[in-house]
Amino acid sequence: MMEIKKEFIAQIMEQAKKGRPKEVCGIIAGKEGTVKKIYEMANVSETPETFYFMDSQEQFKVLKDMRNSGIEMLGIYHSHPASRAYPSEEDCRMCFYPDAFYMIISLKNFDRPEIGAFKVNGNKITEERLEIV
Repeated sequence: MMEIKKEFIAQIMEQAKKGRPKEVCGIIAGKEGTVKKIYEMANVSETPETFYFMDSQEQFKVLKDMRNSGIEMLGIYHSHPASRAYPSEEDCRMCFYPDAFYMIISLKNFDRPEIGAFKVNGNKITEERLEIV
């Protein structure tokens, strides 16, 4: 389970809606399963409408900021502008942190976005609970 404030969900939703039709992405940071900060990241993929890829230099700066703030990476989020909130085969190939939460925002129904949270280890996908406070 991951606990996240409504304000963080709203921030991620706004980023996803503004970024559409491209996928947006970011890092979820906190401590002991509680989200303390959202880092919006640039999607530097050559095909951002169907794939996300974070800039390594930007990731390095975020990791340094997390370390200095006493928080850790809890997960990664990205949007699916036209498909459901579930990891695609490509998403699974890019899940390098088996203990991290992978949160997906679906804008398939733009007026009623959906959020899914998962743990991914190889091809094993486990749906996780988000507690929105």
